Parts: sequence; structure tokens; C-alpha cells
Amino acid sequence: MADESWRLPNSVQQLAASMQEPPSQYLLREQELLDGNLAGAEMPEPVPTIDLGLLSASYDLEEAAKLRSALQTWGFFQVSNHGMEASMMDSVMTASREFFHLSLEEKKKCSNLIDGKYFQVEGYGNDQVRTQDQRLDWSDRLHLRVEPEGGRNLVHWPTHPKSFRDDLHEYALKCKRIKGDVLRAMAKILELDEDCLVNQFNSDAPTFARFNHFPPCPRPDLVLGIKPHADFPALTVLLMDKDVAGLQYLRDGTWYNVPAACDHTLLINIGLTMEVTISEPQIMTNGIFTGPMHRVVTNADKERISVAMFYGVDPEQEIGPIAHLLSEEQPAQYRKMKAKDLLVLHHEHYAGGRGPRIADALKI
Repeated sequence: MADESWRLPNSVQQLAASMQEPPSQYLLREQELLDGNLAGAEMPEPVPTIDLGLLSASYDLEEAAKLRSALQTWGFFQVSNHGMEASMMDSVMTASREFFHLSLEEKKKCSNLIDGKYFQVEGYGNDQVRTQDQRLDWSDRLHLRVEPEGGRNLVHWPTHPKSFRDDLHEYALKCKRIKGDVLRAMAKILELDEDCLVNQFNSDAPTFARFNHFPPCPRPDLVLGIKPHADFPALTVLLMDKDVAGLQYLRDGTWYNVPAACDHTLLINIGLTMEVTISEPQIMTNGIFTGPMHRVVTNADKERISVAMFYGVDPEQEIGPIAHLLSEEQPAQYRKMKAKDLLVLHHEHYAGGRGPRIADALKI
């Protein structure tokens, strides 16, 4: 029987503690190094920051214009005045850090490997290794289904630290409200019914929480924490590390550094599903709201933590432009496809590190 041990990635945290050089599976290929410096460039202007409270309460025109501009130029933005307590955000980050600092044996109680070898999305570990030449990410993660609430698989939810489950439950409720406020604001920008985008998420729409841990890396010039990709879910709400930066976004061929979080803001990122759903050249002056390409670089000396809430649509739902945005003069820009089939294509592209963006492959 062929040796398939390569399918079982090691804990990056353990590798970081025991090795002076990263294994070859983590090293960028020569062409990837030629494509750009991992150091990145400073953003040409501050990260767009939207006062979500002001925008939601009165649809402030200045905030709406800032949101439109952010979606057209970057595809991501920060929200302030979002209604979530700073203490709640701090508790989630503290619980996340405490979990990753547990012993490997304790963390493996939440493993994403069935019988130690069969991969599943939920749980603690790494992304699935599909091929022997797949370049691996310098990060460990804990991936948990949060919604529908009845579909939570609590066997993967940590019991240590003791506050983890309660913190995640409360955090998920607050993030869901923020998601709704953002989607309603986007609908107004598109001159749609206020709840049009919110209604794209039925009772079977999945929400996942992903806790990312990026250990120090001895070769940050050769290794990525997460390889370049555009998010698949419609919307991502990201809680970033306050002390260590690492997130980079691609625009016009240049990778730009996003500073570490400040003032308890949250970063909002639109994904492939949303891009395909609301694509409409006539309404958007730059063509479409684009799900931006981004990546995470590593740090030689410091660990980094982030928590992402991914909001997807029902896997059985057919994805395509909203009917109200289509006309004979402005036909659909993308072909329709069930969300679950689109997800398969997305994972294949991501694992292989291939381009162009998977959204481009769906264009009619």
C-alpha cells in the first residue's frame, strides 16, 4: 500500500517550536516569489471605516457614499460604532489564544480528523491536503459550525477554556445583527428593497466560525500564513489581532498591508457568493462589487490570532444575479450554479493555488 502520510499535515505550532527551517511543503515556489514581495506596500489611504450605527439608524448619506466607495475600490472595509461591546471582543480573542496555548493532546479532542486520518471541515487542525505538491499554510485553525444553531456539532467545540462556548454563542448573536445591518445598507446602495440581500439567507444558510493561529515563522520571506484567495461565503466578519498585523489585500497588482486592528473595529469582507449575486454594471460605476483577493503573511517573532465569521447561503440554493438587477440592456454577467457545486470548484482552485479567481470562470 502506498504511503499517504503526506495527507496528514502536522500541527504548525509544533513545527514552529521544534524546527529551525520550515519543511519544503510550506515554502513558496520560485514563480510565486517573483510575483511579488511578501513585505507588501502601505495602503495609499487609511482602511475605509464606516460608522455602522450612524448608517443603520438614519442612512447617513456621507457614510453610504463611503461604503459604496469602499466596496468599489477595495471590497472590504472596517465598521465602527457597530454595537458590540469591546469586552465581548476581548473575551473572544482571549479565549481563542488560550485554546491554541493548550497542549496538543487537549486540542486534538476537537480534531478535524476522523479516526486520525479522514478529513472533515469542522474541528481543530489544518486544511485538507489533496495533493503531494500542495503548498501548505503556516497556520492552525479551529473551524466550527455556528448556524443553524440546531446543526452545531458540539463535540468539536472546546470545553477549555471554560468560557469558550458561551463566548462564541454570544459573539455569534452580535455578529449576526451586524451582518444584517451591513446587508441592509448594501441593499439601499443598490436601490433594492432593504431586506433583499438579508432574504438571500434562509434558515438552512450556514455560518462558520474560524479561529486562526499563526505561530512565529523562521522564514517569513518564504512562507505564507494563508495563501492568496477570495472568500467563498457571501460575507465575512473578521476580528483581527490588536498587536500583530499580517493581512494583505491585492489591488491593481500590488499587495497592500492592513494595519493591526484598533479601537475595536471589525473588518467586513464580501465574498464570491455576494459578488455573483449582486453583479450589475449599470448600477456600479466600476462594474461590480468584487470579492477581493487577500492573503496572510507570517511574522518571525510573534504569533497572530484572528477570528472570522463566514456567512454562506443554503448549499442547495442556486447562485446567480438578483432578478431585479437584470434587464435586456444589462443581462446576467454570471451563469447560475448551486452553492454546493460552486464551493467544490472554489476548494479545488484554492488547494491548487490557481488563478484566475474562480468568479472569473463563471462569467458568461
